[in-house]
Amino acid sequence: QVQLVESGGGLVQPGGSLRLSCAASGSIFRINTMGWYRQAPGKERDLVATITSGGNTNYADSVIGRFTISRDNAKNTVYLQMNVLIPEDTAVYYCYHRNGAVAVYWGQGTQVTVSS
Repeated sequence: QVQLVESGGGLVQPGGSLRLSCAASGSIFRINTMGWYRQAPGKERDLVATITSGGNTNYADSVIGRFTISRDNAKNTVYLQMNVLIPEDTAVYYCYHRNGAVAVYWGQGTQVTVSS
């Protein structure tokens, strides 16, 4: 079983920045994928960015060039640096962990609000 704890959400003005963190603990497989999905009110939960244990990244078209995902293997932690935030980025951001081919785990969610 894998536990995920998220932090770093908050309120920011358009053009501002936030950095999300997600720390994983438990039975973490060597081969895994971590990242974030987000869900706005009335919408589906959609991919934001993922990163594999090998360092390969995948981004939603709407965030490419503005967001950067990275990971610290020693801390079992993934980060999402979010720059040039726009109101459309407002959503609950959920940390995601695919533990090999066994299971998918979700964090508790952290609110990101981009508003003047």
